[in-house]
Formats: sequence, structure tokens, C-alpha cells
Amino acid sequence: MNWNDQEHCVFVQSHLLDMLELLLEPEQLSASSHSSSSSLVSLEALSALSLLLEGSVGTSRAVRPLHELALCPPCRPHNGFSEGTRAFSLPRLESWIRSCLTANPLGMTACIRAGRKLAWAQQVEGATRRAKIACSARVVPEVSPMVIMSQVYRQTLAKSSDTLVGAHVRIHRCNESFIYLLSPLRSVTIEKCRSSTFVLGPVEMSVHVQSCDNVRVMVVCHRLSLASTTGCTFYTLTPTQPLILSGNQAVSFAPFHTHYPMLEDHMAQVGLATLPNYWDSPMLVCRESSDSSVFCLLPPSDFYTFVIPFEMGGDTMETPGGLPQEYQEALRQREQRVQVWQRTVKEAGLTKDQRKRLQTLVENKFYEWLVQTGNRQQLDSLVPLAMGSKQAAG
Repeated sequence: MNWNDQEHCVFVQSHLLDMLELLLEPEQLSASSHSSSSSLVSLEALSALSLLLEGSVGTSRAVRPLHELALCPPCRPHNGFSEGTRAFSLPRLESWIRSCLTANPLGMTACIRAGRKLAWAQQVEGATRRAKIACSARVVPEVSPMVIMSQVYRQTLAKSSDTLVGAHVRIHRCNESFIYLLSPLRSVTIEKCRSSTFVLGPVEMSVHVQSCDNVRVMVVCHRLSLASTTGCTFYTLTPTQPLILSGNQAVSFAPFHTHYPMLEDHMAQVGLATLPNYWDSPMLVCRESSDSSVFCLLPPSDFYTFVIPFEMGGDTMETPGGLPQEYQEALRQREQRVQVWQRTVKEAGLTKDQRKRLQTLVENKFYEWLVQTGNRQQLDSLVPLAMGSKQAAG
């Protein structure tokens, strides 16, 4: 996926005639399948290009699809529209579109350049010089905001605020980071990220993950799709089958396993419930569709719940919908083993010195585990929040 709006514009300029010729009836094409100076594009056919092109007239900030713009009185003299045929002269239509075409002023590039910089609950000083994080809400107040997060490295970022509500979120090239967006969202795209964890509020439309390695995504969403991912794990609650597109390897799916106090309220805002839930029924939509080894369900023995380390107001106290029985049983057995261990230590009759040495040994092993799993970095980045964890709501 190319995020450069100027390159998008250049691509359309280069292929505009090809696109317009695709809208012509077959009898209007020459033997070489090209248009002529007398070719006409019907209004109905032009509406197909409205999927790609839209804009506004004059100083108006109202955004309209291409076919509506073409019918505006100031535009008709320039685009060759005829009331009699209800069609456009292809050469004049092409010329008009070329003269008006510009990069998307509401797109990702504009968001990064002119959007409002976001304040976050936590970020390490000096580590965000390359990071680009902005919101277009102030630039385009009448449409859903766009939030861009790019090149975040070794950060823990958290936010829950009105700024994010209904936002289209684009996360790009984030590495070794923990990102919490705890608000109801419109859509989310995660691209070219590595070794990161994303905890998202409920997503009304879709979550698309592409070209990512070793990321964890925790989300309640209407639709999940993934392409060209390796070693990623998705903890989801979704009423539709996750779509596995081409190029994926070693994908794991697991039940949604976390919560925060406002989660159920946020789910209601975007129209998502706990049933139906097809987290465990992904659909292969790719050349590898006959190879079910592309994905697996996370074994219960590898399943752990996830605690969101921020205080917020709200009523949700547990994972919505609960956990499948086999995963709940795995947690119960693990808890039971902990209790057995604690009882064994208590009944071992250790001296004070032995208890101290045992505690040191356990702490050292625990520290090694934190470093090996990357959890040490997250814990260190959360230390400044100990005195004010409600910053997530800022």
C-alpha cells in the first residue's frame, strides 16, 4: 500500500484515459480498443469513477462524488456534458478532469503535515523524533477524523478520548511498540509493523493488517482481514469470518481476552455484540486456499489473559462474552498449579535464609523471562504512569 497522496495523483493522471475508455460501450471503441474524438461517456458510467474521485466546487467545503461535480453549472461548460444525450464528450471530460485533478487535501500526507499533533498518555523522551503522529480532525471538522501513526519505535502509547471516536486510523512502520487506542473507532489499517502489540477499541467497520511480522492485535471488530503477514496473532471478537488474503505465514487466531471499563459501552456505540463470534472460523481467500497450514488456532496451553494497565471509569469488569471452555480450563489449571506451588513453598519449612535465596532465584528467572519476551521494555515504559495512570483518558 502506497501512502503518498502525490503518487496517487500521478498514477491517476497517467492512467486517466485508460480508465475513461473502460467506461465506454464496446461499439465506441476502435479496432485497437481505443476511443475516438466522438466517444461519449454516459452519466451512469461516469458514476463508477466516483469511487476514486471526488472534490468540491469553488470555495465550498462540501465534498461531492465526481458525477455530481460534473453536473454542477460552473463545471458543465468545461466537461462537454450534453443534456440531449445525458453524456459527456470523452476528450473534453478528460481535459476537464486533468485540469482540476490534485492530490487529496484530506489525505494522509495532508494529515501529517497540517493535522493536529496528538498528546499521549506515555512516551519516552527523545525516542519519538522520527515518529509522525497526527489527527485531521481540526483540518476537516465535518468528516470522520483520520489518525496517522508512523515510525513509532520502542514506545508505549495510550489514548482514550473524543479525538479518536469514529476515526479512521492508519498505523505504519511501528516497531517494538505497545499501542493502546481505547475508543470506538471507524476503521484501522496496520501496515509494515514489527514486534508490536496493538490493543484497539471496538472497530465499526474493518481492521486490515498487511506486511507485518510478529505483531499481536487485540480487537472487537466487524471485519478482520490480513495479507502478507508472518508470525502474527489475532485475539478477536467478530461477527464475520476473518479473511486470510495472500502471502500469510504462521498466523494464529485466539479468542478476545482482555477488557477495559468502557469496552461494552464502546461496543454498543459501534453496534457490536458478543454473538455471533467467528474468531475461530477464518476464511482463506487466496492462492493458498487449499493449504490450511497457513493458520492455526492458538493452543490453550499458550493462552494467557491480557491486562490493560490503565485506570478508566466504566462498568466492564471482565472479557465480554467470556472465554471458550477449553481456554477457560487452561487458565484454571495454570492458576491451580500456582496455588500448588505456593502451598509447597509454604509447607517446605524453609529457613529465613533459604526463603531469601529462593526468592532471589525466582526473581532472577522472572527477570530473564521479562527480557526474553520483550515485556521488560513495556514495564519500564509504564513506570512513569504509576502516579497517574488516568492519563490514558487525556
